[in-house]
Amino acid sequence: MDGKVVVITGANSGIGKETAVALAAMGATTVLACRNLEKAGKAATEVKERAASDAVSVVELDLADLASVRAAAATIQETWGRVDVLVNNAGGIWTKRQTTAQGFEQTFGVNHLGHFYLTDLLLDTLIASAPARVVNVSSAAHRLAVRGMPWDDLQHERRYSGMVVYSETKLANVLFTRGLARRLDPSAVTANAVHPGPVRSGFGMDGDAHGLIALGNRLIRPFEVTPQAGADTVIFLAFDASLTGRTGGYWANRGESRMSHSARNDEAVERLWTESERLLAGVGFPATR
Repeated sequence: MDGKVVVITGANSGIGKETAVALAAMGATTVLACRNLEKAGKAATEVKERAASDAVSVVELDLADLASVRAAAATIQETWGRVDVLVNNAGGIWTKRQTTAQGFEQTFGVNHLGHFYLTDLLLDTLIASAPARVVNVSSAAHRLAVRGMPWDDLQHERRYSGMVVYSETKLANVLFTRGLARRLDPSAVTANAVHPGPVRSGFGMDGDAHGLIALGNRLIRPFEVTPQAGADTVIFLAFDASLTGRTGGYWANRGESRMSHSARNDEAVERLWTESERLLAGVGFPATR
């Protein structure tokens, strides 16, 4: 990974931080793209120490604000001029419906739309850095979205259930991965989604999840894997030479896994792409490609 630039969203804890440690230790210039700069700074110090690398930096990125996404992409391009690996890792789950700075339902806005826009803004840089890779952290929870994407209520203005909406955004991560893979030459940029497994991290434990979701998080913690174990397949997809040119897959435990029926729906792949572009343009942040 010497000479390569890796950007990881949500890298101040959990899977993201462990991915940063591993790739920095391999020689990559590692960029932690995070909302909370204080936490990110502490994480960057830890990553430097554990990886024995000074090539670790922080960029402010709030996926709930498209203006912040645009500013982060510009900073990355101006500072490093290349991106060899983009790991779209950040995500959240909210018990109560909230909205982003641009008025989108927050789970959809953070888990999907913010990453969709960030990837779009960095796409030319990724292509110019070829061969490059995009790794989207999804989840087996995408299988719980058995009815597919709620096209008639994507923003869940009529009905809202935190776990249902979260599952739909994890389905969106897989659909987005497949759409991205369709649009890119795999010799230039590959795109793959990954299920990291149930990970013992801070996910859902920061006060945004309440009630049954919070209780469920606590009950399953003894059965969850460590962040290091959860990051293993993410790291594998980011660097392993055997994966050159392999794109559009859904991975778990270092092997391709079968995605859900809804995730294999080609019409849904294209519809989500079109809807995402429409939503971005509607609030003044049109896709660049």
